[in-house]
Amino acid sequence: MNIRNSILSGLCALLAPLLVLAPLAFSSTIAQAQQSAYAVSIDGFDVEPARQLSAGNSLVFTLYGSAGGTATVRIDRVVDRFPLQEVESGVYEGTYTISSRDRIAADAMVTANLRVGNRIATAILDESLLAGAPSRSETKRATDAAALAATPRIDRFEADRAASLNPGADLFFSLTGSPGGKASVRINGVKGKLFLQEVAAGVYEGAYTIKDRDRILANSAVTATLALGKREVSVALGQSLLAAPGRVSSARRAARVCANCGAIESIDVVEVKGDGSYLGKIAGGVVGAMIGSQVGQGRGTTAAEIAGAVGGAVAGNEIEKRVKKSKHYDVTVRLQGGGTQVISYATEPALRVGDKVRVENGTLVPNP
Repeated sequence: MNIRNSILSGLCALLAPLLVLAPLAFSSTIAQAQQSAYAVSIDGFDVEPARQLSAGNSLVFTLYGSAGGTATVRIDRVVDRFPLQEVESGVYEGTYTISSRDRIAADAMVTANLRVGNRIATAILDESLLAGAPSRSETKRATDAAALAATPRIDRFEADRAASLNPGADLFFSLTGSPGGKASVRINGVKGKLFLQEVAAGVYEGAYTIKDRDRILANSAVTATLALGKREVSVALGQSLLAAPGRVSSARRAARVCANCGAIESIDVVEVKGDGSYLGKIAGGVVGAMIGSQVGQGRGTTAAEIAGAVGGAVAGNEIEKRVKKSKHYDVTVRLQGGGTQVISYATEPALRVGDKVRVENGTLVPNP
């Protein structure tokens, strides 16, 4: 009997904690079931777009989601809480007829709300309200792509390391990035900036000859900027400007770009009218007076002679100016290192716009 009582006492001791936890587990299961029962979701929301967004045309909206709820649609700046009817379990539909006061855009923001009990689910319409127009997501992708295309990029920026940073040494820079931009380089210790020329699509190059006034160190900060329209991007040079002893960077490339080399940008003809002298005025006056004397008679002869003399003097002076006028040719060169230079020729030079040239002793020589 004592053994039996001992066993029963042991079983009661084991079951007591389980009996305490059982209500808690049961309550948790009920709570989870209730929470699941009241969960709200929108599985789909679309529209049958109108052919025209004008008065009298209709927009048909359909929403798919939890059954037994209340669905409404809001069209931004047009209508708030336009109701949808549950035509079958979990399917809600509604038609909005555009009025004359509405100003609906094809990509207007349209929001759907589905309420079940105290819970609400929300969805935003992606489709366009106008038939054939791109959806909101397509418009956004196009806008993002256009913005990305308009933003310049720099893929690579490097420099040929120089054997020394003494005056007269050349630093050669190259940048690869978006084509059609304006590239420039700033070197800490150098006043101003160096412009790089686009030698190929998206490839910019330029050389800088170190001056006496420059204070350039091997680790001087060098920054490249590429501008495209109103946008620009910059990147810092991640290398030393000075080559290790016995290891000079490509001198051939550096020698290819020089400060006085460039391409002809324009050739302009400049005409300069000559100055008239007293000789032209006198000769013209004599001729004018002779003509006036032939025209006038009596007392009118004197007046005609005076008028003819004055007019002849003016005409003679103007004729002399035209005879003495000259012209010359201004050739504008866009230099590789940045900036322009104008070289004047007395006669038409054998050059064309786009020719690659080098400025030597005030004249231009071909630079193939």
